[in-house]
Amino acid sequence: MATLFSTHSSSQNILITFTIIFLASSLLPSYSAITETDQRRPFKKIYAFGDSFTDTGNTESLTGPNGFVRVSNPPYGTTFFHHPTNRYSDGRLVIDFVAQSLSLPFLPPYRNRKANRTYGVNFAVAGSTAINHAFFVKNNLSLDITPESIQTQMMWFAKYLESEGCKDPESDQCKEAFDDALFWVGEIGVNDYAYTIGSTVSGDTIRKLAINTFTEFLQGLLKKGAKYVVVEALPTTGCLPLAMTLAPSDDRDDIGCVKSVNNQSNAHNLVLQSKVSDLRQQFPQAIIVYADYWNAYRTVMQSPEKYGFKESLKACCGTGEPYNFEVFNTCGNPSVTACSNPAQYINWDGVHLTEAMYKVVADMFIDGNLCNPPFKTLLERKLRQP
Repeated sequence: MATLFSTHSSSQNILITFTIIFLASSLLPSYSAITETDQRRPFKKIYAFGDSFTDTGNTESLTGPNGFVRVSNPPYGTTFFHHPTNRYSDGRLVIDFVAQSLSLPFLPPYRNRKANRTYGVNFAVAGSTAINHAFFVKNNLSLDITPESIQTQMMWFAKYLESEGCKDPESDQCKEAFDDALFWVGEIGVNDYAYTIGSTVSGDTIRKLAINTFTEFLQGLLKKGAKYVVVEALPTTGCLPLAMTLAPSDDRDDIGCVKSVNNQSNAHNLVLQSKVSDLRQQFPQAIIVYADYWNAYRTVMQSPEKYGFKESLKACCGTGEPYNFEVFNTCGNPSVTACSNPAQYINWDGVHLTEAMYKVVADMFIDGNLCNPPFKTLLERKLRQP
């Protein structure tokens, strides 16, 4: 997931410029009861896509986007794995909790060719965009950005299918690859806005192009045979310490976050919801779930203490006032230390979230009411299939 934070007020347009890429369980949720009753896993494998909020290791320090280039260094991974795993957090991500809830192991990154892919693959890449990289090159906006896009991930997925012998959709190999698979499409698109900050390319243009290419990606998955798909919305990016640090103090909304940035993400999500609705009509044989990341994050921000958080705006791993974040001195630098209690923080490094926050969001998706239709509905439909 990447960040763009451009602020728009009624009287003026304020561009917040930055060069950082917004790269973007021990206890199983209640669905373990379903698997116990059914005596089998609802899904045999998961395929994941997205950016840094979903990336479980496709990006390393040597290949990461500008800004957060030290994901291979401590204290990343300190909470659960006790060492860096190239996840942009102190521990597990939403996709990790989803896998655990389905009694599946953590997904290996696609770039780890030696990993066991029996239970699925993660194609998400930190800094990835929805729009093809060529667009940014054409518009001279490719300053040290991650070249991978959602189209890259589709190409990787096609190569993976070929390696599994899936060439004919009617073949046994393809049926095995698709019939019992959950497709988890993490949020993606914030980087697209970030790369165009300060340029002549408008936010409206980016929204249109990003959603169109993302919709084409989803159509590609569904045409290939995906039957169970979860699509994450963009989170409330205006609540991240990076946005709070760079935005003017008068650009705030009712939960104390950057109003213009949250409005931008919300506008993107409204169009995305409409596209998901259209896809349901085009592919009635599939169940497509919209995971409302925006409202999940917002709900926590409205009552952080209810979820065990004492710090809602400061980063756990960082330095500087007032949000413990500095653009050019981020987590993973030898001089930067992490807080001793990350479970009490929503944000980990100024852009990405703590394991504790990812778990809250995952629970809202899996057990709560922040999915439409509910994730439980998807599971029940899957379990009814022969």
